Amino acid sequence: MLLRKGVVRSVLLFAWLALAAVTAEVELSDTDTEILQVDKGVLVKGKDGLPSARSNVELEPHAGNIYDTSTYDSLHSRVAPPDHTISGDEVAYVITEARLREIRKEFMYWYFDKGGDQNYGDYQRDIHSSNPQIHKNFNFQLPFFGFRFNYTRLTMHGHLEFSDPPEHYTYPLDFPIKEWPKRNDPSFIGIFFSKCRIGSIRPSDIDQRIPGVYFRMERDLEHRTDQFGVEVRERVMWDIREGVVGAETFIPKHVVIATWKNMSFAGGIDNSLYKTNTFQMVLATDEVITYAIFNYALITWTSHTEAGGDTTGGEGGVAAFVGFNAGNGTQAYEYGPYSQASTVRDLTGRGWANGFPGRHVFRIDEKIMPGTCNKDISGANLDLVFAPESGNMLGGTVVNITGPCFHPDEKIVCRFDTEAVRGTMVDTNRAICVQPFVMAEGYVRFEVSVGDSKFDWKGKYFIETPATAIERISFQTNDIHEINPAEIKITWNKYNLTSNLNAAIQISLWGYKETTIRPQLMYIDMIETAAVNTGAYTIVPGNFRNRNNGPELQELEFGFLMINLTDPTTFADLQISPVLWSKPIPLGWYFNAQWERLDGKKWPEKRCDRWIMNDRYLKNFAASVPQCPCTMEHALYDKGRYLPDFGCDKDSNPSCFYHKGAIHCVKTGGPSAEGSEQQCCYDKNSYLMLTYDQQWGSRPQRSHNLGFLPWNEANKVPTLSQWFHDVVPFYLCCMWQGEQAVGCETFRFERRPSQDCVAYQPPSVATVFGDPHIVTFDDLQYTFNGKGEFVLVHSDTEKNKLDIQGRFEQLHQNIYGEVRATQLTAIAAKDNQSAIIEVRLRPPDAQWRYRLDVIAGGRKIYFDRPSLKIQHFSGVTVYTPTYIINQSEVIIMFQSGAGVEVVENKGFMAVRVYLPWSFVNQTRGLFGNWSFDQQDDFTLPDGQKVGISVSSLERVHKDFGIYWMLEDKEDINKGVSLFTHDRIKTSSFYGNKTFEPEWKVSLDDLIPVNRSEDRDVAKKICGSSIECRYDYAMSLNTDFARYSKLYQDEFVNIKSSNKKRVISCGILETPRFGRKSNFLFTPGTKITFECNQDFVLVGDQRRTCTAAGRWNMPEYGYTECLRYIHYTARQAGITTGIILAVLVPILFILALVFFCYREKFLGSDKESSWQFYKSSTNPNNLSENPPSSINTAPLTALPYDDHIDEDMPFDHPPNSNEGTGGKGPKPKKGGGNKRRSYDKVYYTNEPLPGKPYVDFEDKVWDLEDPLKKKEDSDESSDKKSDLDSVPSDPLTEGRHTPIVGMQTEWAQEFSSRQAGVTSGIILAVMVPLLLLIICGVYQVIKRRSKQQKEAEIPSLSRSRDYERPVSNESEKYPLHVSKETEVQ
Repeated sequence: MLLRKGVVRSVLLFAWLALAAVTAEVELSDTDTEILQVDKGVLVKGKDGLPSARSNVELEPHAGNIYDTSTYDSLHSRVAPPDHTISGDEVAYVITEARLREIRKEFMYWYFDKGGDQNYGDYQRDIHSSNPQIHKNFNFQLPFFGFRFNYTRLTMHGHLEFSDPPEHYTYPLDFPIKEWPKRNDPSFIGIFFSKCRIGSIRPSDIDQRIPGVYFRMERDLEHRTDQFGVEVRERVMWDIREGVVGAETFIPKHVVIATWKNMSFAGGIDNSLYKTNTFQMVLATDEVITYAIFNYALITWTSHTEAGGDTTGGEGGVAAFVGFNAGNGTQAYEYGPYSQASTVRDLTGRGWANGFPGRHVFRIDEKIMPGTCNKDISGANLDLVFAPESGNMLGGTVVNITGPCFHPDEKIVCRFDTEAVRGTMVDTNRAICVQPFVMAEGYVRFEVSVGDSKFDWKGKYFIETPATAIERISFQTNDIHEINPAEIKITWNKYNLTSNLNAAIQISLWGYKETTIRPQLMYIDMIETAAVNTGAYTIVPGNFRNRNNGPELQELEFGFLMINLTDPTTFADLQISPVLWSKPIPLGWYFNAQWERLDGKKWPEKRCDRWIMNDRYLKNFAASVPQCPCTMEHALYDKGRYLPDFGCDKDSNPSCFYHKGAIHCVKTGGPSAEGSEQQCCYDKNSYLMLTYDQQWGSRPQRSHNLGFLPWNEANKVPTLSQWFHDVVPFYLCCMWQGEQAVGCETFRFERRPSQDCVAYQPPSVATVFGDPHIVTFDDLQYTFNGKGEFVLVHSDTEKNKLDIQGRFEQLHQNIYGEVRATQLTAIAAKDNQSAIIEVRLRPPDAQWRYRLDVIAGGRKIYFDRPSLKIQHFSGVTVYTPTYIINQSEVIIMFQSGAGVEVVENKGFMAVRVYLPWSFVNQTRGLFGNWSFDQQDDFTLPDGQKVGISVSSLERVHKDFGIYWMLEDKEDINKGVSLFTHDRIKTSSFYGNKTFEPEWKVSLDDLIPVNRSEDRDVAKKICGSSIECRYDYAMSLNTDFARYSKLYQDEFVNIKSSNKKRVISCGILETPRFGRKSNFLFTPGTKITFECNQDFVLVGDQRRTCTAAGRWNMPEYGYTECLRYIHYTARQAGITTGIILAVLVPILFILALVFFCYREKFLGSDKESSWQFYKSSTNPNNLSENPPSSINTAPLTALPYDDHIDEDMPFDHPPNSNEGTGGKGPKPKKGGGNKRRSYDKVYYTNEPLPGKPYVDFEDKVWDLEDPLKKKEDSDESSDKKSDLDSVPSDPLTEGRHTPIVGMQTEWAQEFSSRQAGVTSGIILAVMVPLLLLIICGVYQVIKRRSKQQKEAEIPSLSRSRDYERPVSNESEKYPLHVSKETEVQ
């Protein structure tokens, strides 16, 4: 039977060869040719698309293997060059420009039907109808559509295949195949995917090469020096560089050329063999990037009979599929509008890559990017292909555009966000737009209009902030930060401007300011007008000292250097020029002389003062930023609020120019509600650095580097506003003045002070890992093997609306069959109004470059360049650490402070969620309710709490976990699925409520006794970890078990670290002109203060941080450092104050004693008050030597006088002579005490109006017997009666008779009492003063004794020597001081 089959095959082969030898005379008419203008030559295609008689290509006759190295020309020969072998005496071939132009004029790449071992060249004899495909090994890696292959299958049916196809196809073809993995979904590159058979050629065809499939592979072209290798490399390289946007630096390493020549359709009649198509596929790769070139030379049929085509012409059915399929049910790209449509015929006249109609170019390594224009499609949202896909916010990036077909007469407009610019046409397939200055960050709209059409072609363009953009201009030293450097050396990549190294370039200086609501980027000066593009230049700042740029430009304090071409036409003969920008730089080196002429030599101080004044008018933002963690460990584990500050990053940039002494800094991921930013830096002890200790400490920023919407207003521009408000003031106040300058201390202590970490609260963490194991925020651990999309965290309150969802898919089979367990494969998250961020695990075969796919806003994003490491979207920031280059770790930071960390290893994924304390008692889902109580973690969506034992996997699954599965419709208690679903793969596609996982937990139950080796492996890998043992027992995958244990251990460490309480004593300021022994602030820390030379320390020399988290109370007062002259002045002031404090009270007391003495001894000569005078008619006074001046006239009633003079002496009562008509003596003026006046109505003890004058009885001075007092009262009453009967005497009217004896006794008692009061006052003042003096002397003696003892102990190392010889100039000072420049 086998022999018969062999004979049959031989007969068929000879019949096929005989058929191929049959010829027919066919005349070529003028309409059978197509003349194509290519460069300056003429390429002529025959009717079959191959070179015709009018071509300058001369093919050799089909003779033997002819190869002569001296005359061989690969373009004009059918003989393949010999395989390349490296020999020591080989002379390197150098291709000329003329030769390169010659070979690039050819439309089709090389394919040979002669030469080689069997003299068939590249022709694949093994491909025929009974064997339509053969296997080919690449021996290199070919990246394709996210996967990577080192082999292919060359098929007769117009495609290269990388995996098994399904058993049969249905038409029209639809990829990826929905039924995968039940049906195979092949991975392939389809240039003309249709069932073919090898056709025939006519004798009249100029190209008589054998019809069929050709395959040629050229490897290691990078280092090839032979002629054919060099020609292949250079031709492919320049065809791709000029044919595809973004390929300017591509160098092919390996090239594959597959050619299908004169292929007919399957199922046709014999005459249809002359109905043929010819097409060619060229694959070029450097093993990272892959390009595909499709050359369509001839298409005469579109469909085979199985797809509905007719048997004679191959028309009428479903046309061939043109496109790419990644396979394994992942993704596909169909090249419209040609694929599977009658317009597939147009492929020979479309594309125009390299100027050839029929040439189409694609980039195919990660995603499919067509590199040629398409004028056959229309719509309002057409995909625009452009490169590069990002650029500096300042502008100048040359963006190459492909998509619409361009015409010289049509206007091209590009719109970047809101800024529109005119484009320049390069060729039919490509145009160029130079990005303008766009005040924005992140992804913005990028739209293109051609002619009178609208902006139909659209894409997303990433705007890099000036601080994070690629550094195009580098500074060799730090001279740019000085105010008077001798020179500044700059370098750049000269090829970033043009490949013409003789082109002239110009260097200009630009500045930025915010004096109005509209920010201004202003041109300042031209540094160089025509320098040679050597990649290096030296700026001499002294050349600009005499510049006078005017008051408006002199306000600029920071800016940029810009380099561009002097003559734009040197760039590809176009009127455009690329622009290179430096990072932001201070402008002190340029404006130093001008500022000095304006503000004097202390211009930094004056400019700093102006900034301080202006900053005080702005709103205080400190309350809007979160507290800094006390330790770097806490900062690294607070993934929701802090990300690395790339200006001081322990992994990528440890220089820390603005924070010397720091090893790492972090900053808030997004702007606060005020648009500000928090920054926390950590020293070598991993403790927070404070500006109260040094100028290099952590500084909050008024403006965030990402800016704040709408971005185009003052204080909101990315990077520029931060430099204007926060960075430049640091130069003015600190770096250009000094750390201990008044301005710097104001900057550090008042305007940009560090916030201590006393109130910092670490976040709570929950995780899911393995297959899958869950640990809630309250540390409840359980295993849940659900299959589908589930809610991990759901919070829906007025303040916080957070959704985090996970997708669990079934594990792959192990050697024993199905694995009834699942693993985490994707996560999606959204916070409030933020963008949705999705992170997916890539298939194992697609992880060669990226481990995880990140989808933001429905499109994939990548972090493979430094400027793309941090990407900000609405309400969320996404970044990868600088040390991660394969996207195996992604951190999502929401504005609420919630964070999601996704990590991947060996195809296994884990997620950790970090929540701040604002989410306490507000979470639901598989991660439980964060309430510090595990009892309510198992809460259902309706709020019902379920009591379940975590040891029962079945009860956890059925009574709790399955209720949190997401469905296609929205649930108010669970939300709606956030995942991006591909085609039919909705939540229901992944979900399976009936899936029952393995309920057993114990290793002994999971692995039978007869598999003791598996048990031993599990114990060896996992130790005591139950979760790790479970994962190995289910999957039998050691990597799965190892990384499950790793994720568990990492989570335990993070949780333990965040639970550590760091007690901080807070801020302890460093005294001005002094220093601290250390900057620690934890309990037990002892701080010693020292002063600079020429200064004296006042106050406590040592402070201690107590266990209660407070610095101990100072014993001697606030610590400060005083200049010696100020110290002596203060001491003199204190001494003077003490003296005055003692003398003033003493002088006051002496004055008081003197006054009392004067009153006592000099007041007796004065006349007594009228109260002590009695009338002369009183019998008690008449017998005691009355004064001769007393009138003995009887008393009479005195009329009330309304007009009593206040100056009337008190020696006499008011004159009543007027009322009686008598004329008595007038009262004398100036003698005695004046009568007291209160309300001008009546006087105390004075006669009342209308009442008789009555004298009052004498005051009883001594205690008397009550009976005697009564008798005296009766006697007085009798005397008063007698007195009333005595007639008045006009001589005594208005007078009282003094009681001399009583007055003398009272004066003695009064004097003794006053003496006692005076003595008491003196003692009350003097005794405390004496005590204070004694205490002061004691404290001074005690302090000097303490200092003397401390001096005997070896002191801490000091930065200055205090024991230098005393100079003559300083002998006048008690302490030696050197005459150094004092810091103002």
